[in-house]
Amino acid sequence: MNQKRKRYKKKRYVVPILIISVLIIARLLLPYFVKKYVNKTLAEIPGYYGQVEDIDISLIRGAYVIENLYLNKISADSEVPFLTIAKSDISIEWESLFSGKIVSEIILTTPKVIYVFEDQQKTEGEDPDVEDWSKALTDLVPIEINRLEVHNGTVAFVQLSADPNIDLNVHNIELEAKNLRNVVRSDKNLPSTIQATAVSIGQGDVKLDGRMDLVKQVPDMDLSLSLENGNARALNDFTKHYAGIDFASGKFNIYTEVAIADSYLKGYIKPMLVDTKMIGKDDGFLGVLWEGFVGFFKFIL
Repeated sequence: MNQKRKRYKKKRYVVPILIISVLIIARLLLPYFVKKYVNKTLAEIPGYYGQVEDIDISLIRGAYVIENLYLNKISADSEVPFLTIAKSDISIEWESLFSGKIVSEIILTTPKVIYVFEDQQKTEGEDPDVEDWSKALTDLVPIEINRLEVHNGTVAFVQLSADPNIDLNVHNIELEAKNLRNVVRSDKNLPSTIQATAVSIGQGDVKLDGRMDLVKQVPDMDLSLSLENGNARALNDFTKHYAGIDFASGKFNIYTEVAIADSYLKGYIKPMLVDTKMIGKDDGFLGVLWEGFVGFFKFIL
């Protein structure tokens, strides 16, 4: 009897220890398998190559964190990556559980999308219809996204073949989009919200405000975007290359609104130049003549 009791006591302790050991080993190996899955998903994007540096797992929060995600075209000649994200925090949105929904929230820190004109041109044998990198990124999220935050983001258009190089960018992007999967029910036709601020080239103030319904097959939305008080001289590399004109001084503003309802689109864009001078003192006679001609039509518009 004593020997049976001793064996029973040993089993009583051995089983929990084994279970705990298995859980610890699984926890240690989990980041490795998640990283392998993420890198495999990025590597399978047609026409692109991507990888991540590290993966951190937080079982208590129901989250995993992707460190230093990189994505670029395989055929890119430049060393400028198309997409980089310093940190992607993907977790369960706990407050939505009280509404009976299992959805996720994502916080992106320092994401950068840099469209290099030369790298993104279609090359022979490439099919742009299958280069759906955005869908591959959403595949990294195991459940539907209901909330998105972006901190210190950047979006840029770069043309290296221009002399000087063209770099049109919007930086310091702070964005928040909520209720994307319509977890919080409301009587409004557009239950999801998005707000963002940023700084444009020329230190202009950028503001985005909108409402959406992304649950529909063709999403409905009403978005308004404004860019105000940008320094017009910051556009000179772009305008000189494409129109042969430059600005000596002045500001530029852009106002736009887009509305989509039941697959019908309506919108406008209004670029404005304020107190701009287009004739530089170093311009030659033909340059002065051309800029004066453009300035006349700018005055009329």
